[in-house]
Amino acid sequence: MTSLDEMVSALNATGREVAGSDGIAVVLRSGGFCHYVAEDAIMPLWRGSRFRLEECISGWAMLNGRAAVVPDVWSDLRVPVAVYKASSVRSLVMTPIGTPIPVAALGAYWCASVEPDDGTVRRLQALADMATEALTRLQPSTCAA
Repeated sequence: MTSLDEMVSALNATGREVAGSDGIAVVLRSGGFCHYVAEDAIMPLWRGSRFRLEECISGWAMLNGRAAVVPDVWSDLRVPVAVYKASSVRSLVMTPIGTPIPVAALGAYWCASVEPDDGTVRRLQALADMATEALTRLQPSTCAA
């Protein structure tokens, strides 16, 4: 990969297959906000939208530096329920990208209430880790302190 756009495209193109999900989103950290820059989903989600880091699940994954596994978006306090009302999303996994400070996140979404298994979470994290490596090669100062 030679650019951030290529990395986003690669994540977008492979994420659903890796997760077996109904949707995938690539989210970039932009100051104090999360910017949903790409998605591949059965219906439009949040592409182009920006949310405060502290007010969305992708921000939670970036701020905490670990995956968020959410079997039920309606019962997890980290999820802004109002944003999900217009979507068909019921379950998700959001994995951070970048180390030691995450600069992006990869989200997988399901329309059914599912309990994502450890293998699915590991595959998504492996994809996010590959993106971290690509970002490190592209922009060393972006992924390193």
